Amino acid sequence: MPLTHTHKIIKASWFVSGFLSVFLLGSTVKAATVANWHFDSNRNHLNFSTDENVQPKVQVLTNPSRLVIDLPGVNLGYPQASRRVGFVIKEVGIRQFNADTTRIQITLAPGYSFDPAQVKLQKDSSNRWSVQLPKPLQVSPTRPMRAFQPNISPGSDRNLFAGVVPLHSPMKALEPQIKALMSRYSFLQTGMFFLDLDNGDYLDIGGDRVFPAASTIKLPILLAFFQSLDEGKVSLDKQLTMRRDLVASGSGVMQYERVGKKYTALETITKMSVISDNTATNMIIDYLGGPARLNQRFRSWGLKDTVIRRLLGDFRGTNTTSPQDLARALALLVNDKLVSSQSKEQALDILRQTKTRTLLPAGLGKGAVIAHKTGDIGFLIGNAGFITMPNGKHYLAAIFVKRPYKDVRGREFIRQVSQLVYNYLNQPIPVASADSPNT
Repeated sequence: MPLTHTHKIIKASWFVSGFLSVFLLGSTVKAATVANWHFDSNRNHLNFSTDENVQPKVQVLTNPSRLVIDLPGVNLGYPQASRRVGFVIKEVGIRQFNADTTRIQITLAPGYSFDPAQVKLQKDSSNRWSVQLPKPLQVSPTRPMRAFQPNISPGSDRNLFAGVVPLHSPMKALEPQIKALMSRYSFLQTGMFFLDLDNGDYLDIGGDRVFPAASTIKLPILLAFFQSLDEGKVSLDKQLTMRRDLVASGSGVMQYERVGKKYTALETITKMSVISDNTATNMIIDYLGGPARLNQRFRSWGLKDTVIRRLLGDFRGTNTTSPQDLARALALLVNDKLVSSQSKEQALDILRQTKTRTLLPAGLGKGAVIAHKTGDIGFLIGNAGFITMPNGKHYLAAIFVKRPYKDVRGREFIRQVSQLVYNYLNQPIPVASADSPNT
């Protein structure tokens, strides 16, 4: 929900341990007695200030599982504010609990809780308080083994994309604009596939062309991880060891850490996607059984061109995929055919955090949200994602461009294509008049 003029977001950051993805929130209010409160996700630490005579009360509640800090005698003075923040911690917010109590609430995902004995409330000064939170505990299994069975069509029906999305008609009014743009960038080799999930209209220009996958290969790897999680074969809390043979140069920060360092699987897949860490990717490939097993899984989804031939970084482009393959994987994901609803939401949440925003996201309108993965090996760039528009429309996008090495015009081409498609889909739907023969 939008914040009012009486308070504001102070800053946002991501929790690098992999458990939390939390906004640091704050408020500055003249009339209220709560000011400058924020959650430090790096330390699991909440700070807030009140009037000098306020005595906070902290408790852990259930159904849903949440930590609440009640501030008796405090009148908030503005509407409640909350933000959905991640997978384990679902939401952080503040509201007027009753006539004379303001409540700060940290809501956890089902199956998680805090140990009340480990929650530490401390008075830092006469009007400043801090709450040190422990690591959330998984108190009950949230994914029973074999609870979700993938339901993937072999794709024999040509009127269904990925066996789940009814294809309607090509975006013929858009094609001339795209092809004119391609003519201006004739030195680029490209392939693209866009699909309106609401009406089945599509744009397919070389969508079946096979390209080096670069880091877009991490998208199907991410989905394979969550499918294995639903099957009970892997765990989010599993400690993965960074072996020397898995350390990779190129993108990411894990390559600079000491060999033998341990990361949770959740932290590893988050780094693999959000900052495109190559070392993290190799650790996940290893955890999932290696390239051959992953390739077999990709084939079971109907991905014809997606193949891992070597570990990352794959700077020569031996790993391959196609725009249609990546769009197919996303179509299966968002239509609940690949993983459970819980895993789908967590996978999309990670993909929304992708740091690189210079390709498809650069062409989207204000308020659009994209869950996506990029790839860049100098002579090739690519991007695939699931876009939600402010008007509620959803569509899939996948595009690859071969270019002169690191030529920024390749990036500009993708931005312009993304903008053309977005503007086309953002047009108002014409309504026929009552006496129209098409009514």
